[in-house]
Amino acid sequence: MSVERIFPINRPYYDLPQVETFKEMIDRSESLYSDRPAYKLKNKDGVLYNVTYKKFRHDIYYIGNSLVKKGYSRSHIAVIGASSYRWQVTYLAVTCSDNVIVPIDKELLTDNIMDILKDSDSVMLFGDKKYINAIKERKDELPENFVFICFDDVEEDGVENFSDWLQEGRDMYHSGTRYLNDIKLDKDATAAILFTSGTTGVSKGVCLSQYNICFDVVSVLSVVKVNPDDNCLSVLPIHHTYECTVGFFAFIYSGACISFSRGLRYIMQDMKEVQPTIFVTVPLMLEKFHARIVKKISAKTAGSAIFKFGKSASMVGRAFGSKSIGRKLFNEVIETFGGKLRLIVTGASALDPRVAEDFMTMGIDLYIGYGLTETAPIVMVNNDRLMLTDSVGTPLPNIEAKIHNPDDLGVGEIWVRGPMVMQGYYKNPEATAEVITPDGWFRTGDLGVVDEHNCYKITGRCKNVIVTKNGKNIFPEEVELYLNNNPFIEESMVYGEESGNDETTVSAQIYPNYEKIKENLKRQELTQEEIRNAIAEAIKEVNKKLPGYKKVMQFDVREEEFVKTTTHKIKRQANIKKDNKK
Repeated sequence: MSVERIFPINRPYYDLPQVETFKEMIDRSESLYSDRPAYKLKNKDGVLYNVTYKKFRHDIYYIGNSLVKKGYSRSHIAVIGASSYRWQVTYLAVTCSDNVIVPIDKELLTDNIMDILKDSDSVMLFGDKKYINAIKERKDELPENFVFICFDDVEEDGVENFSDWLQEGRDMYHSGTRYLNDIKLDKDATAAILFTSGTTGVSKGVCLSQYNICFDVVSVLSVVKVNPDDNCLSVLPIHHTYECTVGFFAFIYSGACISFSRGLRYIMQDMKEVQPTIFVTVPLMLEKFHARIVKKISAKTAGSAIFKFGKSASMVGRAFGSKSIGRKLFNEVIETFGGKLRLIVTGASALDPRVAEDFMTMGIDLYIGYGLTETAPIVMVNNDRLMLTDSVGTPLPNIEAKIHNPDDLGVGEIWVRGPMVMQGYYKNPEATAEVITPDGWFRTGDLGVVDEHNCYKITGRCKNVIVTKNGKNIFPEEVELYLNNNPFIEESMVYGEESGNDETTVSAQIYPNYEKIKENLKRQELTQEEIRNAIAEAIKEVNKKLPGYKKVMQFDVREEEFVKTTTHKIKRQANIKKDNKK
């Protein structure tokens, strides 16, 4: 058994003032960056225009004014909709007026949304028209005085408009009634309740304070530099704490500019228009971009040779502190991202190291991070002085981490401790006690290993580990990485299955890359037998790289993509249940 190790706490690279509440954050940003653009938005005619930090703060205070006037204090207020300026104004207006925000995933079914509204004790819902209308039909299931506020201007009974609340608050503000100026916020009080959409299918309300989140924001920015001249294109669901902390608050604190993508189909077009310098994304999205890039380069005459040379030349350049060689060699690729992209930040699941290496070859820094909703969320990240492709980096400054109860290989559960750890699960002390120890350590449920430099590598989830009859542990995520690297396999999910002799064998569900199989067979249409044979050959090749006990012994071919969370993690339990129904 290995010995548990706790490393010295990392120190920040950049000295930044700590803010303890969102109100402090937005007041500071308005003071420093008043006339600079906080947002670059599109009007109804598709023309881009700027929203300054001064206007952004005023709009927050206007909505906050209206909330206070109507008597809302420590009330639970939900918000649902696509990522937008009004969504973000609402989040800060609710929390800066001493209320509690409940962000809801817009992709959930109406039944699930209703459950969250009830479980969170919400009394109001801000949101896009389509979601408001769906919930309003079941208003009788909600509290008698439940209020609906629509981001769109509508004329419907029982629905109020965001613009009217904004105008009411503006009138009060300019007449001298400025409630938020006098509100004293408790930095440690619950500010947000976030319902997880975890891979197990079990949803719990994570209670975070303003200080939990503010601490995490400043900690990230103390090792990853974001400048007022930076801008980002927001593409991830804003209700998720990863996008909220990294793609929203980190930019607002830094005086940078935010734009919103119109949807996945328009990302590349939006990038050309916005010209982001920083892109916050998830591995699945990044891997799809990478596949297109590689295909485009490979199609060119001597494309593979150019890419190989580019890697070598770029590595030499980076060794001397220059990224210009990679950016010049792959200028065409850089231009598809708007021409100014300097940094990609990714997390939420594992990324193929080769993908990270290729983006860095092109002269784009790529930082891989790790965290959980319960930790606000970032715990570890590669950063301005550490760029690894097979690790999630080191813990953020002033955050403790350790491998609990490591095995002979040093693998054990990752435990973390610090001001970013949640207050607990809403109205669920039993579940809280299961994950937070009396001395403040949070049990992440993730397995990992740490090297001599305090760099962590995630090996899998505790609950996902496959234990063989002879006691060997198999991490599904490791086998999945091998499978997903095969060109015939788009996605995979590995799990343990009991065989007839009480032995546990490795099984897999496979979603094929149909286009690659067609290209290989030079066919436009595929039979089920041809698909299965192609996958069988792919698994045979993968098994050659694995020790005997990790080899995939059984597999099923899926016709549909896996059910996923909004951050594109496979919902294991949901997919196993779905498979069992077939």
